[in-house]
Amino acid sequence: MTDKDKILIDDFFEGRNELADLFKQAAQQQIEDNGFTERVMQNLPEKTVTIHRLSCLWSLFCILVGAGLFFAFGGWQVLQGLFYGGLRMLLGWLEVFAITAPTTEININLWVVLLLLVFVLVFLPYQTYRKLSATL
Repeated sequence: MTDKDKILIDDFFEGRNELADLFKQAAQQQIEDNGFTERVMQNLPEKTVTIHRLSCLWSLFCILVGAGLFFAFGGWQVLQGLFYGGLRMLLGWLEVFAITAPTTEININLWVVLLLLVFVLVFLPYQTYRKLSATL
């Protein structure tokens, strides 16, 4: 590294330190408002309460319309079909696994695999729910 590069780097870091000092000084500066903020907050219009109520009513209306459309157009049957399709796929995968596992050179115990699935699908969610409900 040349002396010119060193000088440029030192100047750069000095400038950063000066800028940081200016920011610290600006953050510590306090401006007196003589109660202006409190007066503004007290004189805000009451429309905010009305707007909040209208927002809640609009949200409720949208939820009700969405639920009505969900049932009117057979959304429940679609969810049911997705669930049963996923269940059939899982059972098919387990069947293929149970048939092909003994033919591999790796020793796989089917009971260990089933217990592992039960552990992952039942026990872990139960423990997670228990811990979350205890903290809340």
